[in-house]
Amino acid sequence: MSARRSRPPVSLYVAGPFSMRYVDFFTLVNGAAVSFAWSGAQTLIAQLAEGDAGYIGKFSFFARMGSTTAPIFAGAVWDFGGAWPAYLLGAAWGAVLTIALLRTPEAESFEPSSRDGTGRARFRARDALPRASDYISSIILVATPAVAVSMAIMSMRNTTYSIQTSVYVVYLDAIGLFGTTIGMLFAIVEIVSGFGALFAGRAMRLGDPHRTMLSGTVLSIVLIAITPLLGGIFVLLLLAQAVHSWLEGLIQPVILSVQARAIGRHQQGAVVGLRQTGQRLTSILIPPLMGAIADRWGAGECFVILGGLMLLLCLPLAMIIRRASRPNAGSTGT
Repeated sequence: MSARRSRPPVSLYVAGPFSMRYVDFFTLVNGAAVSFAWSGAQTLIAQLAEGDAGYIGKFSFFARMGSTTAPIFAGAVWDFGGAWPAYLLGAAWGAVLTIALLRTPEAESFEPSSRDGTGRARFRARDALPRASDYISSIILVATPAVAVSMAIMSMRNTTYSIQTSVYVVYLDAIGLFGTTIGMLFAIVEIVSGFGALFAGRAMRLGDPHRTMLSGTVLSIVLIAITPLLGGIFVLLLLAQAVHSWLEGLIQPVILSVQARAIGRHQQGAVVGLRQTGQRLTSILIPPLMGAIADRWGAGECFVILGGLMLLLCLPLAMIIRRASRPNAGSTGT
């Protein structure tokens, strides 16, 4: 006589669809909250630091260290205490973050607009609604040469990141690397990128930041493009990833600093939104292009083809940066 299978409770069939709707809704709200918080954090650090690459680099370092270590701590709490302690840990950390933000001073450009005498601008519900003028003012910022060049370089940087998180993983799996080894490579990416960000302030003082951004981007493109030429040797892959990640971590604060210094404090949020829109755009367009190239010529050849295309796109950027630096060179000699 076969054992009877236990049936799920009737409440699961009744409440299941509704609970899933709640999960989907709160996931959507959580994603929007994270996006708003990250945009606000970038805007606030750019305003308070006045575009100083050293402070922005420290901000990037702690952000990367947090995204690296937080899943480890949350997973450990989940394993030893279960789901509720893990979620309560996240809620407690959010409360600490809220208290810290309440203690953070507002940027000076927004203090005069306060109407309640507290030194803080009053928030109105209609301020959260999208307005066509906000989109137009953000797009117009591309007319600023420093913003346009840094946006182009940021697009190159995001393209290499898209390669790293898609075709690169497929290639490593195809050459026989284990999942643990691949995970180790990506862990090094975050750690080394964070330490590279700490060097951003010094890099800004060493020379022209535009040339620093472009030269670092070119070298990072070369390092990702030569992946198939490394023969699947783990030590070489590790070394290439370490240098590439260090450059990526260095370039990001420099880009943020150049953009922050090119515009006023009241436009920092607009340039953050413009930058994130460009990142989303490259994240949407680049993966299908990489997939088409990989299907047509192979995953290994995809690195070389995309690397070559990006290096060609860097040539006009180099000419623009060189032309923009000539008047400065002439004025310093008089």
